Amino acid sequence: MTIENDIRLHIEDIAKETDWANINHYKEANSELGAPLDSEKRVVFIGDSITENWELIKPEFFSENKFINRGIGGQTSPQMLIRFRSDVIELKPSLIIILAGTNDIAGNTGPTTINMISNNIISMSELAISHGIKVAISSVLPVYNYNWSDVKEPNNKIVDLNKILSNYTIEKNLLYLDYYKYMVDNRPGLKKEFSDDEVHPNKAAYEIMSELALKAINTNL
Repeated sequence: MTIENDIRLHIEDIAKETDWANINHYKEANSELGAPLDSEKRVVFIGDSITENWELIKPEFFSENKFINRGIGGQTSPQMLIRFRSDVIELKPSLIIILAGTNDIAGNTGPTTINMISNNIISMSELAISHGIKVAISSVLPVYNYNWSDVKEPNNKIVDLNKILSNYTIEKNLLYLDYYKYMVDNRPGLKKEFSDDEVHPNKAAYEIMSELALKAINTNL
């Protein structure tokens, strides 16, 4: 390996480490996608692993409907907010579906508050609206306990966050995709039949989420 290659690889490693929001993750895919056709009503899903895995576990939902998936595993709402222009606005969608907040509550990028999380999601919504994009905000899915985090009572924090998001959509006359009420058990946590780790949805859960999302999209586009 030449010195030039060593330097190039070192620079690439530094770029990956400093790209906190992973803004380059979909850079090539976004460039290849281009602008929508005049008759196209483009729909973009932005989120974390729950959104990213959706296309892996139920790929036909995206391929058959030509929906665009911009989920990145592990991400929190401030990271999504940073990449929102490149991964959403610049794609010129008619509708954006936001699913964010669970990794914030788990503490993936450090301490936060429910208001900080909701403010980030609301900021994404306001950015979309200012560019003529319709907005659907998704409820955070129920979680009783994160297996990678020692955060206390995340289930109650999720209830509080969802209440803020729901009230905001009512106030602003936006779509609210309430996956939570179909998947919560009496703890409250995610029903065991909908997940292998009580955090991430399985195919049965994605079947419900797909049905709810498709109904909302068809009604509002």
